[in-house]
Amino acid sequence: MQRYDVAIVGGGMVGASLALALAPTRLSLLVIEGTAPDSSAQPSFDERTTALGNASRRIFEALGVWPRIGTQAAAIRIIHVSDAGRFGFARLCAAEQGVDAFGFVAANRVIGAALWEAVRTCSARIDARVPAQVTHIEPGGDAVRLTLASAAGSEELEAALVVAADGAQSRVRQAAAIDAEVKDYQQLAIVANVAADRPHDHTAYERFTPSGPLAVLPLVDGSYTVVWARSPRDAEQALALPDERFLASLQEHFGWRAGRFVRLGKRGAYPLSLTWAKESIGPRTVLVGNAAQALHPVAGQGFNLGLRDAAVLAEVLAEAQEDPGSAVVLERFASRRQADRRGIIAFTDGLIRLFANPRPPVGWARDLGLLLFDLTPAAKSALARVSSGFGGHTPRLARGLSLSSPFPGPEPRQPAA
Repeated sequence: MQRYDVAIVGGGMVGASLALALAPTRLSLLVIEGTAPDSSAQPSFDERTTALGNASRRIFEALGVWPRIGTQAAAIRIIHVSDAGRFGFARLCAAEQGVDAFGFVAANRVIGAALWEAVRTCSARIDARVPAQVTHIEPGGDAVRLTLASAAGSEELEAALVVAADGAQSRVRQAAAIDAEVKDYQQLAIVANVAADRPHDHTAYERFTPSGPLAVLPLVDGSYTVVWARSPRDAEQALALPDERFLASLQEHFGWRAGRFVRLGKRGAYPLSLTWAKESIGPRTVLVGNAAQALHPVAGQGFNLGLRDAAVLAEVLAEAQEDPGSAVVLERFASRRQADRRGIIAFTDGLIRLFANPRPPVGWARDLGLLLFDLTPAAKSALARVSSGFGGHTPRLARGLSLSSPFPGPEPRQPAA
């Protein structure tokens, strides 16, 4: 039976990033993914987009994948926040914060392709079972036993540490008996690309409407991607509208800051909820990305938070002289992630609750708060730093520093037969 130091269950954007981060170490690695990365059925690498903060950009630079992603990403140089139907608004400018951009918007398929191209070049250091499904997980004292099913048949293997990077409905999390709470926002996110009658000026808009947050983000071709949170009933009606009527409804809710919306791409929708695991670690198990916390897309923090999970875990494992699945190593990871994880979850959930409150006094207070924020440089600087983490440990990769292996010897350990 083959034995690995680390088995990563889930080869989406967070799981693939973790594998690349660990590739320079002497740890023997396995990535298990149920869908081929170049398949149209791969949900992690579809036409949806992700807003990458500067810490995420630095991580991708350290992993060597940013050159391919950056050429197909649109910079965010201005952020405009407004409260629909009210007077409150705020505007952040990257130049005023001394940075070229607050972040970048890239298609998930672009990010996924860059990551898996790099994973394939590390085939000597990263074993991959794709496509393969984990059918059974059995935690043990010194290893976790995994049973895989693939076109080649059934296979059993062991890992000193299993990483759950398998999404909000994580089977690994369930096998480790880690409880998770789910808060249903009773909303669907409508996602579509739209073109306006003039190219964007690298402005990202976050508009809070009575029906839910509406994000309009710049794309590299001069158009926009829209993420529009609506009630399930409103979303179903909006999805059924002809293109012209949908654009007219979008224009009515958003306004004219981006010009006239003239063309609409394919529309899709997915339910919105907050899922957070009570613990980020279990017996020889660690949770990263959506398996640890799946957030509302407001403020675009979900993937950035998950990527920092991967960066910190890689650093902890690279530093450790102990068994990678030992309790002391996992507690070290959990401690370093606690402040950032709790802070971002509270921040995003708080925004939803604040702007969903229809009571006039709350509306006046938040609009006054937006205006005061717009006039306060220190507050703008603090918010601009959120995408780099909400306190706590900043991993080396997020500072643009590569992970130097602390283990002796230049070659990775091979999985035991």
